[in-house]
Amino acid sequence: MNIKKKLAMGVVAAALGISLISGGTFAYFSDVEVTNNTFAAGTLDINLKTTDDREEVNISVDNMKPGDKKVHQIRIYNEGSLEIKDVKLNVDYSVNDAAGDNGDEDFADHILVHIMTNSREVITDWVPLSEIEDLVVAEDLKTKTGRPYQTTHREVLIFNFRFHDNGEDQNIFQGDSLDFNLVFEASQKDGEYR
Repeated sequence: MNIKKKLAMGVVAAALGISLISGGTFAYFSDVEVTNNTFAAGTLDINLKTTDDREEVNISVDNMKPGDKKVHQIRIYNEGSLEIKDVKLNVDYSVNDAAGDNGDEDFADHILVHIMTNSREVITDWVPLSEIEDLVVAEDLKTKTGRPYQTTHREVLIFNFRFHDNGEDQNIFQGDSLDFNLVFEASQKDGEYR
């Protein structure tokens, strides 16, 4: 072995020895703490009941004629764990034109609706069922507190329906039927720092 190789081997051996010695001389204390964290999403859950607390809300009237009216109350309950900013109402409907003679006339344009609560008018005038869209019917529904009829977690809606008698010939609607769903959609309150 020549001198350069011996010298290089010596330098490598010295560097290895120094690294082993210096690696063993760095001792330190340590401590570890762990936090247990959870993010849990709340729930939005509205429930509909009739005035006699039946769960099934069903509005049906047979043999209507122009001028007939129907009043129906619906209670909206906040059964979730989050407060509700508002509840919007939309109507989904279909018309069964028994004689096929309605042409451009929409039976839902002749069924008028007026909605109010115990303290305010939701709609200030009679509106055709066909025009109800994104109508705010309830606001600020708090979460349930355990008391069965606390007003902070429910809203009572009074629906007045009327087959509008427009004073004209409405014979084209004889035998027709209107199937409709009242679609209530709850929205959460805005997010906040917690």
